[in-house]
Amino acid sequence: MLTTAVITLCGLIITFALAWLLQKRTKNAGMVDPIWAAALAAVAIFVALRGTGDALNRIFVGVAGGVWGARLAMHLWRRNWGKPEDARYRAFRERWAAAADRNMFWFFQLQGVIAMLLAVAFFVPAFSAQAPSPLNMGVAALVWASAIAGETTADHQLRSFVSDPAHREQVCRAGWWRYSRHPNYFFECLHWCSYAALSISAPWGWTTLFPPLLMAWLLLKVSGIPLLEAHLMATRPAYREYMNTTSSLVPWPPKASRQP
Repeated sequence: MLTTAVITLCGLIITFALAWLLQKRTKNAGMVDPIWAAALAAVAIFVALRGTGDALNRIFVGVAGGVWGARLAMHLWRRNWGKPEDARYRAFRERWAAAADRNMFWFFQLQGVIAMLLAVAFFVPAFSAQAPSPLNMGVAALVWASAIAGETTADHQLRSFVSDPAHREQVCRAGWWRYSRHPNYFFECLHWCSYAALSISAPWGWTTLFPPLLMAWLLLKVSGIPLLEAHLMATRPAYREYMNTTSSLVPWPPKASRQP
């Protein structure tokens, strides 16, 4: 496992160094998002192939992680390619000014560190000799399928809403977006829970609880929701009212709107 971990870490360092060179040339750091998703898909497949654990564990890791990462990478690439730099990264660039290239390099390397921490969800089952019980496998597959279906649907609903010029500066409340301000983020966290469901009864299985908790913390407190919502409040007048009535992450029936 150690050799696989070292190779994985080195690969991530190189990948995000190359991604940094790409953003240095294009002045668009937004491409780090699809590269991050694609890198994790590659890590899942690599770890599944290198793993010495039970075959069912390794198949689940390779297929589940590979499909999830490839879908997300393709979605993010289509969303970002040829578009202006994401407001979050543009704000970083403006704040860092002359130090932007240097700071962006370390920011990109941080993405590799985060990817390595999340990859715990792949390493534990792929190197576990204990076969998953039918219950563990069934729950893991159900959680994973629900997460992929939910995230795909939420992405499609938002893309369809934004593509209509009549919705300019309006707030999407279609489908899942009626019940959560960030349903795509919720299903992203749910995806990481599938590996915990697979491995929780195996040795060191408890460590697979860390990736979904880390992802939830990052989205809720660090680079996801706080930065995105600051931009949305500044560009969409109705967004503040949307925040008052709609759950931030977990889908939940909306509250009644408060009339002035």
